[in-house]
Amino acid sequence: MNQNTNNMLSKAKPIGFWNFGLNGILKEQKDDFQKAIYSLNEPFFVVMNHGNYAIAQGGYAQISTENTESGLPLFAYIPAYSLQNLGDRSFCDDHGLSHPYIAGAMAHGINSLALVETLAQNGMLSFFGSAGQSPEKVKEAIVYLSSKLHGKPYGFNLIHSPGEPGLEDSIVRLYLERNICLVEASAYLDLTLPLVRYRLAGIHSDSDGRIITPHKIIAKVSRIELAEKFFSPPPEKLVAELVKNGTITQQQASLARHIPMAQDLTVEADSGGHTDNRPTFGLVPTMLALRNRLQKQYNFAQSLRVGVAGGIATPLSVAAAFSMGAAYIVTGSINQACVESGTSDTVREMLAQTQQADVTMAHAADMFEMGVKVQVIKRGTMFAMRSAKLYEIYNQYESIESIPVSIRESLEKQYFHSTIEKVWAGTCQYFEERDPSQIAKAMKNPKYKMALIFRWYLGQTSRWAISGLPERKIDYQIWCGPAMGAFNEWAKDSFLEKPQNRKAANVAKNLLYGGVTIMRMNYLQSCGISLDYTSMLPKPMTDIEMQSFF
Repeated sequence: MNQNTNNMLSKAKPIGFWNFGLNGILKEQKDDFQKAIYSLNEPFFVVMNHGNYAIAQGGYAQISTENTESGLPLFAYIPAYSLQNLGDRSFCDDHGLSHPYIAGAMAHGINSLALVETLAQNGMLSFFGSAGQSPEKVKEAIVYLSSKLHGKPYGFNLIHSPGEPGLEDSIVRLYLERNICLVEASAYLDLTLPLVRYRLAGIHSDSDGRIITPHKIIAKVSRIELAEKFFSPPPEKLVAELVKNGTITQQQASLARHIPMAQDLTVEADSGGHTDNRPTFGLVPTMLALRNRLQKQYNFAQSLRVGVAGGIATPLSVAAAFSMGAAYIVTGSINQACVESGTSDTVREMLAQTQQADVTMAHAADMFEMGVKVQVIKRGTMFAMRSAKLYEIYNQYESIESIPVSIRESLEKQYFHSTIEKVWAGTCQYFEERDPSQIAKAMKNPKYKMALIFRWYLGQTSRWAISGLPERKIDYQIWCGPAMGAFNEWAKDSFLEKPQNRKAANVAKNLLYGGVTIMRMNYLQSCGISLDYTSMLPKPMTDIEMQSFF
């Protein structure tokens, strides 16, 4: 409580009375309020005693506007709060989770096997960052996780690949063959045939007529027009195509009319990597309204749910997300800074120094020709500037050969550290294994060949960062949102300030615990009881300190 608390007595009105009874306890020390708020497993009352607020526990209370019996005036009751009751409980039940917390996928295995495993062991969900990985690498990850996490929650990323539709198709086939039943669909510009095939694989009705969908999608979107497609039944045109080629039966197609493409949809606000930089407080209410409208329109047997991603990095943002109605929360940038992530120590050090203004938009490798951008760190790297220069050159010239010699030499010396001929040879070798049709297309289209050469650089920059290649630090592509700066500010002067102390499960637990304590504080504020936020906001705790809450 702050010094102004007792000056606000006239504004706060009692809601009843509290009596000691046989086991009542009254606590009146200054730090008793903080201890009570922090002790999530214990309910408490706020009463008035001799003109001062006090914490009361045990005893009995009566909610009344009239003084029907003697007792201390009661101003608030705060029940015990289980962290397992955050968000929408059905989300946790459906996915086998203890807590509604997801570590969203980050490509090239940055959301690593270790990160997936540690969160699964702690009752949370993480998606392996399979984007940018070869089917063989993804298969190895599936084999590893399926052998380690029997009955534990985990999933894999499924990224839209408009430039390589064959790759998306092969990844979906792999997931179905290996019985991967949960994917995070990200960076989609529209629904695709492989995505619909994944969703409808094995759909059937049980003896009670309930529709069973063995394969679930958690969609990550930032645009309402795409969210509407995910929250609606699969498109009839794509369903008809699956029937025509024998992938599903006519009966399964009929069942498809009664399910959404994704029951769970993550609202992606201003985040790292692929993002539209949308503001959370404008985007989330819009998506919640869409959910309500489409649930009413289609009357799905299971209600649609909305989660929140982008900016989730502190207890305050966690409290805000759940207070807005999030069924679950998704973190991204901050997980890359944890010791389990599949990136280099150099990158983790850079992330630990990142402030909110140290991020910017840069051209993406996977959708370079379309001008699609990703959010990255700009401090300590020239990647964003160089990606913009490559896109400028791509738009200005029709082929590598038409680029002036001076510009070509600059690209070879400063960007590629190699000749364009060697870069093209390496590009051909890469696509001969991954998708030979890309080389055939480039041989017919000089501008597309130029795009593939530029994409070589854009693709390598993230790999140089992941491996921590020292001579390429100036080119590092590090996906990151402004949430990283907020996290670093919160972690300052605590054990989490050092990157080597940032463990993904501990970070997640601190965010959830801190979010609930803030929600308890906010409730007391709503009862007219003023609190000193500056001194009472929870600080990060070690695993030992958090044992009683998890």
